[in-house]
Amino acid sequence: MADGTGGYIDADGHVRDSDRSYRMYLEEPFKSRTGNLFSRGENFDRRMNGTLGTEHVDADVWLEQLDLAGLDATILYPSGGLGLGFVRERPLAVALCRAYNDFMHAEYLSKSPRLKAVALLPVQDPAAAAAELRRACTELGMVGGMLAAHGPYLLGKPDFDPLFGEAERLDTMLAVHASGSNPFGTYEWQVDSFIQAHMMAHSFAQMQQITSVIFEGVPEKFPSLRLAFLEAGCTWVPYWMDRMDEHYELRGERESPLLTRKPSEYIRGGRLYFSCEAEERLIPEVLNSVGEDVIVFASDFPHWDSSFPRNLHELEERKDLTDKQKTKLLGQNARALYRLN
Repeated sequence: MADGTGGYIDADGHVRDSDRSYRMYLEEPFKSRTGNLFSRGENFDRRMNGTLGTEHVDADVWLEQLDLAGLDATILYPSGGLGLGFVRERPLAVALCRAYNDFMHAEYLSKSPRLKAVALLPVQDPAAAAAELRRACTELGMVGGMLAAHGPYLLGKPDFDPLFGEAERLDTMLAVHASGSNPFGTYEWQVDSFIQAHMMAHSFAQMQQITSVIFEGVPEKFPSLRLAFLEAGCTWVPYWMDRMDEHYELRGERESPLLTRKPSEYIRGGRLYFSCEAEERLIPEVLNSVGEDVIVFASDFPHWDSSFPRNLHELEERKDLTDKQKTKLLGQNARALYRLN
C-alpha cells in the first residue's frame, strides 16, 4: 500500500517442522531418542492423500510466495509444534522448544528479513518459557512467542504470570494457537471424521483459553501485554464477548474479583488481537464491535485448508470494507501487534 503505513503483512504463516528439523538442533539425551518426538494420538488424513496444502516448504518457497502475493513479510509459526501441549515430559518440551527456535533462526530468519518468526514456548514450564522467550527475542531476533492452545492447562492461571510479565517487559507479543485437532478433548472421541474434529478444535480451544485469560484477570495484571488468538476466525469474538459480559454481571464480583471492567472492555481495549478468515461474512460487524485495530490477516500457508493467496485477494476485493479498514487488516494491525518497523 502506498499510504505510508507499509505493505501487506501475513500475521500467521507456517513452516513444515518435521521430526528431522528438531533432531538437527535437539540436545542430548533427547536427540538420539527413538520413535516420534510428537505424537497426537490420532491418524486423520489431514491432506486428503496429498491433494491439499503444500508439502515441501523452506525459506526459498516462502520467499516465492511473498513475491507472488505482494507481501512485505510473513510471521512464521510451527506446524508440528502446534501440538507441543500434548508433550507430557517437561524437560523434553523445553528441549523441543529450544531446538525449534534454533532451527527457525538458522533455516529461515538468517535467510531474509522478510521471514520473521515467533518462538515456540514450553507451556509445561512457564518459568522456562519466560527464559526461552527472552533468549529468542534478544538473541535470535524473534518477534514474539507462541503458546499451544491445546493441552492440560489454562493460560489464565497464576502459573503463567512470570511468562506474561516477561513478555510485557520485553514489549513483545504472545500468540495462542491451536493445533487443528485435540486427541484428548472429549468431543474428539465422539467424532470419527477430521472435518468435525477440525471444525471444533480451533474455535473451542480459543474460547476456552480466552475465558481463562479474561476471568483470571490477565489483562488487568498485565495491562500492556499484547495477546493474539489465531486461526479460529474472528466472528466468534462478539458472541463470546457478550456471553462473558452476561456471566460477569451475574457472578463476576465473587468469582472474578481481579476484574475492574467488563470482559468486553478488555477485549475492546486494543491489546487482544484476532485473525480473520476471508470468507467470514460478518467481519464488518466484528470491526464495529471489537475494534478496527486488532483484526489481522493470516495466510495459513501451507496448510491443507489455506486458500492463500486467494484469501488475500478476496479481502482486497470486498465491497463491505473501506480502504482504511483494509489497510489496517492487511498490514497495519500486524505491524502494531509484532512491533514491526
